[in-house]
Amino acid sequence: MGVSRNWVTFLRGLFLLLLICRSSGAEVITVDVRAAKNLLESGYGYLDVRTAEEFKEGHVDAAKIFNIPYMFNTPEGRVKNPDFLKKVRSLCKEEDRLVVGCQSGARSLHATADLLGAGFKHVSNFGGGHMAWVQNGLKVKAREKPADHRSDL
Repeated sequence: MGVSRNWVTFLRGLFLLLLICRSSGAEVITVDVRAAKNLLESGYGYLDVRTAEEFKEGHVDAAKIFNIPYMFNTPEGRVKNPDFLKKVRSLCKEEDRLVVGCQSGARSLHATADLLGAGFKHVSNFGGGHMAWVQNGLKVKAREKPADHRSDL
Protein backbone atom coordinates (compact mmCIF):
# COMPACT_ATOMS: atom_id res chain seq x y z
CA MET A 1 0.00 0.00 0.00
CA GLY A 2 2.80 2.42 0.85
CA VAL A 3 4.29 2.14 -2.63
CA SER A 4 1.01 2.86 -4.38
CA ARG A 5 0.29 5.81 -2.06
CA ASN A 6 3.74 7.23 -2.81
CA TRP A 7 3.11 6.69 -6.51
CA VAL A 8 -0.20 8.59 -6.32
CA THR A 9 1.47 11.41 -4.39
CA PHE A 10 4.25 11.54 -6.98
CA LEU A 11 1.77 11.71 -9.86
CA ARG A 12 -0.23 14.46 -8.14
CA GLY A 13 2.95 16.46 -7.64
CA LEU A 14 4.01 15.92 -11.23
CA PHE A 15 0.57 17.00 -12.48
CA LEU A 16 0.70 20.18 -10.39
CA LEU A 17 4.22 20.95 -11.60
CA LEU A 18 3.17 20.53 -15.23
CA LEU A 19 0.11 22.71 -14.65
CA ILE A 20 2.21 25.46 -13.08
CA CYS A 21 4.81 25.32 -15.88
CA ARG A 22 2.14 25.44 -18.57
CA SER A 23 0.32 28.39 -17.04
CA SER A 24 3.47 30.41 -16.37
CA GLY A 25 4.27 31.04 -20.06
CA ALA A 26 2.07 32.39 -22.78
CA GLU A 27 1.14 29.95 -25.51
CA VAL A 28 2.09 30.77 -29.08
CA ILE A 29 -0.91 31.42 -31.29
CA THR A 30 -0.38 30.44 -34.92
CA VAL A 31 -2.58 32.01 -37.58
CA ASP A 32 -3.06 30.96 -41.19
CA VAL A 33 -2.51 33.15 -44.23
CA ARG A 34 -6.05 34.60 -44.30
CA ALA A 35 -6.01 35.45 -40.60
CA ALA A 36 -2.54 37.01 -41.00
CA LYS A 37 -3.80 39.13 -43.89
CA ASN A 38 -6.80 40.25 -41.85
CA LEU A 39 -4.63 41.16 -38.86
CA LEU A 40 -2.29 43.19 -41.07
CA GLU A 41 -5.25 45.00 -42.63
CA SER A 42 -6.56 45.81 -39.14
CA GLY A 43 -3.34 47.59 -38.15
CA TYR A 44 -0.99 44.88 -36.91
CA GLY A 45 2.66 45.29 -37.80
CA TYR A 46 4.56 42.54 -39.63
CA LEU A 47 7.84 41.31 -38.19
CA ASP A 48 9.70 39.38 -40.88
CA VAL A 49 12.36 37.26 -39.15
CA ARG A 50 14.02 35.96 -42.33
CA THR A 51 17.53 36.96 -43.33
CA ALA A 52 18.06 40.33 -44.98
CA GLU A 53 18.79 38.55 -48.27
CA GLU A 54 15.49 36.64 -48.15
CA PHE A 55 13.63 39.83 -47.28
CA LYS A 56 15.16 41.73 -50.21
CA GLU A 57 14.11 39.00 -52.65
CA GLY A 58 10.48 39.59 -51.72
CA HIS A 59 8.31 40.15 -48.69
CA VAL A 60 4.73 40.58 -47.55
CA ASP A 61 3.24 43.89 -48.63
CA ALA A 62 2.27 45.45 -45.29
CA ALA A 63 1.88 49.02 -44.10
CA LYS A 64 4.09 48.48 -41.03
CA ILE A 65 6.86 45.99 -41.68
CA PHE A 66 10.15 45.29 -39.92
CA ASN A 67 12.92 42.88 -40.92
CA ILE A 68 14.89 41.59 -37.96
CA PRO A 69 16.50 38.21 -38.65
CA TYR A 70 15.96 35.58 -35.98
CA MET A 71 18.82 33.51 -37.38
CA PHE A 72 21.89 34.17 -39.50
CA ASN A 73 23.45 31.89 -42.09
CA THR A 74 27.09 31.12 -41.26
CA PRO A 75 29.61 28.66 -42.71
CA GLU A 76 28.80 26.43 -39.71
CA GLY A 77 25.03 26.62 -40.39
CA ARG A 78 22.27 28.79 -38.99
CA VAL A 79 22.84 30.51 -35.66
CA LYS A 80 20.39 32.48 -33.57
CA ASN A 81 20.73 36.25 -33.72
CA PRO A 82 22.01 37.18 -30.23
CA ASP A 83 20.60 40.71 -30.60
CA PHE A 84 17.15 39.67 -31.82
CA LEU A 85 15.15 40.78 -28.75
CA LYS A 86 17.23 43.94 -28.31
CA LYS A 87 16.59 44.96 -31.92
CA VAL A 88 12.87 44.20 -31.71
CA ARG A 89 12.63 46.25 -28.51
CA SER A 90 14.37 49.16 -30.26
CA LEU A 91 11.55 49.29 -32.85
CA CYS A 92 8.50 47.88 -31.03
CA LYS A 93 6.82 48.15 -27.66
CA GLU A 94 5.61 45.13 -25.68
CA GLU A 95 2.02 46.27 -26.28
CA ASP A 96 2.40 46.48 -30.07
CA ARG A 97 0.33 44.06 -32.12
CA LEU A 98 2.55 41.98 -34.40
CA VAL A 99 2.31 39.13 -36.86
CA VAL A 100 5.66 37.30 -36.92
CA GLY A 101 6.56 35.56 -40.16
CA CYS A 102 9.41 33.82 -41.92
CA GLN A 103 9.69 31.61 -44.99
CA SER A 104 7.53 28.69 -43.79
CA GLY A 105 6.58 29.33 -40.16
CA ALA A 106 9.37 27.49 -38.33
CA ARG A 107 11.72 30.36 -37.42
CA SER A 108 8.77 32.62 -36.68
CA LEU A 109 7.36 30.03 -34.25
CA HIS A 110 10.58 30.19 -32.20
CA ALA A 111 10.81 33.97 -32.53
CA THR A 112 7.20 34.38 -31.37
CA ALA A 113 7.84 32.15 -28.34
CA ASP A 114 10.91 34.25 -27.46
CA LEU A 115 8.91 37.47 -27.79
CA LEU A 116 6.12 36.16 -25.57
CA GLY A 117 8.70 35.01 -23.04
CA ALA A 118 10.22 38.51 -23.09
CA GLY A 119 6.89 40.15 -22.25
CA PHE A 120 5.38 40.97 -25.64
CA LYS A 121 1.64 40.51 -25.31
CA HIS A 122 0.05 40.61 -28.76
CA VAL A 123 2.20 38.55 -31.12
CA SER A 124 1.00 35.80 -33.44
CA ASN A 125 3.03 33.34 -35.45
CA PHE A 126 2.23 33.26 -39.17
CA GLY A 127 2.04 29.56 -40.01
CA GLY A 128 3.08 28.92 -43.59
CA GLY A 129 4.94 32.22 -43.77
CA HIS A 130 6.04 33.86 -46.99
CA MET A 131 5.52 30.66 -48.99
CA ALA A 132 1.82 30.54 -48.01
CA TRP A 133 1.45 34.25 -48.79
CA VAL A 134 2.85 33.75 -52.31
CA GLN A 135 0.92 30.49 -52.91
CA ASN A 136 -2.31 32.34 -52.11
CA GLY A 137 -1.56 35.05 -54.66
CA LEU A 138 -1.31 37.86 -52.12
CA LYS A 139 0.63 41.03 -52.86
CA VAL A 140 4.40 40.87 -52.43
CA LYS A 141 6.98 43.63 -52.55
CA ALA A 142 10.10 42.47 -54.33
CA ARG A 143 13.42 43.95 -55.27
CA GLU A 144 12.95 45.92 -58.46
CA LYS A 145 14.65 44.35 -61.43
CA PRO A 146 17.05 46.65 -63.27
CA ALA A 147 15.57 48.19 -66.37
CA ASP A 148 16.65 46.82 -69.74
CA HIS A 149 18.54 49.67 -71.39
CA ARG A 150 18.88 48.18 -74.84
CA SER A 151 18.31 50.82 -77.49
CA ASP A 152 16.87 48.40 -80.06
CA LEU A 153 13.58 47.91 -78.18
